Amino acid sequence: MKTFATIRFYYGSAVISFIAAGIMVPLLIISPKSRSWILHYFNRLIMILLGGKIVEHGKLDKSVDMVISNHQGIIDIIALEATQDVDFQWVAKKQLFDTPWFGFLLKIPKMIEVDRENKSGLIKLLADVKETIQNDKERIIAIFPEGTRTNKQPLLPFKGGTRIVAEKLELTIQPIVITNSKLLLNEHNKTAHSATVHITYLEPFKVSKENKGWYEEVRQKMQECIDEEEKKYKRER
Repeated sequence: MKTFATIRFYYGSAVISFIAAGIMVPLLIISPKSRSWILHYFNRLIMILLGGKIVEHGKLDKSVDMVISNHQGIIDIIALEATQDVDFQWVAKKQLFDTPWFGFLLKIPKMIEVDRENKSGLIKLLADVKETIQNDKERIIAIFPEGTRTNKQPLLPFKGGTRIVAEKLELTIQPIVITNSKLLLNEHNKTAHSATVHITYLEPFKVSKENKGWYEEVRQKMQECIDEEEKKYKRER
């Protein structure tokens, strides 16, 4: 059984690589203005080819400035892009922008690059988010505040950059909890199965500088949702 799950993992990885590098990147180069349609359509195709389904709980508020989500792996991004028709602007670390071919998936759609090893990285992040909020209101910033993927149930401590940017710009944020994505494709133990990915949209809120504890509060709410899904439905994150 483990052997078959491992074979499925490499099949899934090959599907993602081929569609991303062989189809999406060339199309984005040819027609960058069609970025949103390209990303949504082909991520939906990836989900189908991987044997994945998506169930949403609640609804995305398309008027928010930013969404924040827990992070397990590439399926988190694929599932959100496959489900929604909004133009997400993903925040990703600089190393991903520098990768061959896949870097184009971030550069051409003008995603936001963060250099964590540079002290000026936070200043640039703040400037880039501010520019999007002011000049491109159709886009929604999307970020994983944990800063990296994990295969554990408890959320990692949230990085401070998201909090600083949200408070400085007084953003309206919607938290999102994603479960079962690593069952569909687990990059940690290199296994894959047919699975239903669940996306839960929590209540959006406007960040207030007066509430100094808001960042930890939203982390606790997301953790409560993760724990409830695991306890009631055996859906892991």
